[in-house]
Amino acid sequence: MTQPTGADVTAAAGRLGPMIRRTPLELSLRLSGLLRGDVLLKREDLQVGRSYKVRGAYNFISTLSEEEQIGGVVCASAGNHAQGVAFACRQLRIHGKVFLPATTPRQKRRRIQDIGGSWVEQVIGGQTFDAASEAAQQYAEESGATYVHPFDDPRTIAGQGTVIREVFEQASTKPKTVIVPIGGGGLAAGTAIWLRENHPDTRILGVEPAGADSMQAAIEHGSPILLPKVDGFVDGTAVSRVGETTFPIVRDLFDEVFSVPEGAVSTEMIELYQTDGIIAEPAGALASTAVVLGHVTDEDGPVVCIVSGGNNDISRYDEIIERSAIHEGLRHYFLVTFPQRPGALRHFLDEVLSDGEDIVLFEYTKKNNRETGPALVGIEIDAPTRITSLMERMAASPLAIEKLEPDTPAFSFLL
Repeated sequence: MTQPTGADVTAAAGRLGPMIRRTPLELSLRLSGLLRGDVLLKREDLQVGRSYKVRGAYNFISTLSEEEQIGGVVCASAGNHAQGVAFACRQLRIHGKVFLPATTPRQKRRRIQDIGGSWVEQVIGGQTFDAASEAAQQYAEESGATYVHPFDDPRTIAGQGTVIREVFEQASTKPKTVIVPIGGGGLAAGTAIWLRENHPDTRILGVEPAGADSMQAAIEHGSPILLPKVDGFVDGTAVSRVGETTFPIVRDLFDEVFSVPEGAVSTEMIELYQTDGIIAEPAGALASTAVVLGHVTDEDGPVVCIVSGGNNDISRYDEIIERSAIHEGLRHYFLVTFPQRPGALRHFLDEVLSDGEDIVLFEYTKKNNRETGPALVGIEIDAPTRITSLMERMAASPLAIEKLEPDTPAFSFLL
């Protein structure tokens, strides 16, 4: 498969024309204050389908031959690419089938149906994007439909590269650094090929979630490699294997690729919402999380962060708040074994806990053993430094108390 070029990105921009939105490039006062330099947000969360993915999907489908259009299209997606395909199918009057992993938020499923209408059919199954992708490609082989790849095709890459082309048309001062979220690598590859041809001195940084760092694994291995396990929280970038086409472009043209923890992404999503008024999905907060964690300095500015999408199900905010509180060191969980005698719980409340320490979870189970009863206790503290004195009081208590650490298997039951 041939690699796309900067000219392909320019051609894609011409095809997209008025079909998509020219999304804002906005100065973030919060992030600029942290960096002490300009940080600009490319608001693809305001794009058609609330994600940049429509750019690649529409560019791909609009280039199909008449025969291919009659045969229809099929895609696999965690949600955003599917919305782009749905939009293109409706606008171009082409029938499409969308394979979605079972983890796709309900909000995204509804949006796909609203956007595509009768032109698109959804198939739900599997727990990962890769499982959905395998099913979609099998369907394409059996039916003759054209498989619209979400990232690993020159037409998709070229369409997604129009984001950065637009940035440089909008910026009053040429950006010095661009931070791009990476999943399969389509947006990253499109960004890199256009920048290196048109602004070769611009620094390009790629950011992945720590639980799905497939591009870093590929770079270390020397070729795309399947991750044995993927954390699906940052669902828009939860890809276990990057593309064959996108990999060498990112490897050769990016200055650096790194990962950020999912908890930090959760905290940044809350900040984007509460301070900047931006509803970002987890993948949409990756780039600005890198700024918060110090991956750039004031010398790297002006910095552009691509807010890649805003499709976030409101039902996920409990988990987002939980992950953020754990990451910030404000919420901790313990297994407490209480002796079955009067006053044991009162001792815990009066002697172990102090002001600024609140119980947010208490699940007690009395087993057959009449001497003791275990409880799962969640405690929220008003400052992360309080954990030291809390642990000291727990150690001095006659109660048997075990702290559950976030990186242990038992802790996974809490999220």
